[in-house]
Amino acid sequence: MKESFFRSMTWLHTWVGLTVCWLLFLVFFAGTLSFFRHEISLWQQPALHSVSVQAITPQTQAEQVEFALSRFNEIAPVADNWRITFPTERKPALALTYQAVRDDNKRGKRTTEYVDATSFAPIEGIRDTKGGNFFYRLHFDLHYLDRGLARWIVGFASLFMLIALISGVVIHKRIFKDMFSFRRNKGTRTWLDAHNLSSVVALPFHIMITYTGIVTLIFMYFPYPILTAYDGDFQAFAQEQSATRIHNERTAEAAQMVSVSSVWPNVQQQWPNGVLSSITVEHPHDSSAQYIFRLNTQQTIRDDAPTLVFSATSGELLAQSHPELSASETVYDSMTALHTGRLASPLLRWLYFVCGIAGCVMIGSGCVMWAKRIREKNKQATRPSFGLKLVEGLNLATLMGLPLATAGYFYANRLLPLGLADRANQEVTVFFLLWGLAAIVAIFKRTRATWFQFAIANAGVWFLLPVVNSLTVTGHTLGYLLDRQWVLFGFDVICWVVAAVCSYQAYHLKNSSRNNVRSNTFSGVNKPKVQHNG
Repeated sequence: MKESFFRSMTWLHTWVGLTVCWLLFLVFFAGTLSFFRHEISLWQQPALHSVSVQAITPQTQAEQVEFALSRFNEIAPVADNWRITFPTERKPALALTYQAVRDDNKRGKRTTEYVDATSFAPIEGIRDTKGGNFFYRLHFDLHYLDRGLARWIVGFASLFMLIALISGVVIHKRIFKDMFSFRRNKGTRTWLDAHNLSSVVALPFHIMITYTGIVTLIFMYFPYPILTAYDGDFQAFAQEQSATRIHNERTAEAAQMVSVSSVWPNVQQQWPNGVLSSITVEHPHDSSAQYIFRLNTQQTIRDDAPTLVFSATSGELLAQSHPELSASETVYDSMTALHTGRLASPLLRWLYFVCGIAGCVMIGSGCVMWAKRIREKNKQATRPSFGLKLVEGLNLATLMGLPLATAGYFYANRLLPLGLADRANQEVTVFFLLWGLAAIVAIFKRTRATWFQFAIANAGVWFLLPVVNSLTVTGHTLGYLLDRQWVLFGFDVICWVVAAVCSYQAYHLKNSSRNNVRSNTFSGVNKPKVQHNG
């Protein structure tokens, strides 16, 4: 402990933040993009750009179900399951997904066919891509790591983040004044103001998103109540938590399924005027077959969708979600809903996005500020320490490399051949190759000139992305505006906003370099030494 409580909190805030700040930047960056993951997926599927969504009613959904089941019987009569995902404003196509029967206890391959929900015509030219789901999974699964290990790592980082936020509030003596203080061109002081401003303005969001992120995986981090109350039987716990999680195995006994229309009145009775999000048929044409209906929670603060499970052979209602959640279930489910933001209207989703960007600024400015302070303290040292070089390299690779890699991911979607094998993973490979290249550059060159070059590169690739899009697919920014395709138009605008920010950064870096040279020249630093004789 330090000599005072305030100094102890300052020390704690600095080191818990610095220890995981680069991982936290990745989590915040990818998580922020995830708030628009369906919009990103739509941009990455040009074949869906011309698909429009009709009014969603129980009647239209009933027609879509009849068509979907008929189609499944044509293309995959034998499957482990069928899944109908109904169109929404954010996902305009009717998605028909079937999974092959398990082979040697391995999950069968999943295949999805997209259909126009109005004409029921198949949509051709669908690209193999992970879309926005890549960023969603990246922010807590870290892609290449084992999922369990990755979630433990992200959980510890989130805990450190929560400690940094609380200790940051404690050490803020002028927390409200900091909301309105930003001094430009003041070196480390400017970075501190940026850190304080981005922290305080979105502080409720930062605390909410960090705490609820931990809560979403609370049963993984703290399994002891389940180990005690259920003797470690996680399946029994899941069954009691959700009565609709019925574990049934394929019997391999053929059976005739009742039509969905026979159970539809029961569904309507349970959810009058309700809009479905999906219907799953488990083990179709098997004696164990089930119909599973899930309700679209829309903008309610509830993440776990209400569910009905029917026997597909008799039409009997087997299980249903509890209509009223207990107090603890409500708290847990509400926190999950708040974290994922699925409940958000477009305006609220933009607020989430802006607060997420503020979180990235908060973390990034803290990283840069720490490195600048250490460098200022060691001005007299002939060579920077290994720790300083490591921090400066990680700053450059993370803060400048991630935006460059993200642009590369979008370019790969437009430029890779459509028939390329494993195309979706190849897009991801481009992302990590570019990020790795940025890291290699950062290891050997961490100068201001390198930051300037990265800023120029980011400005260029983000500015040209809408241009490349217009050259490779049918559509362009002006056309999106005239046709009121706001998602596609907004994507292009965001690209140019990012390019403008990177251009300003490059301009500032170039000007500050000139000012430093002039300052050193006028102060005599660069003047040649004159030897006086006598």
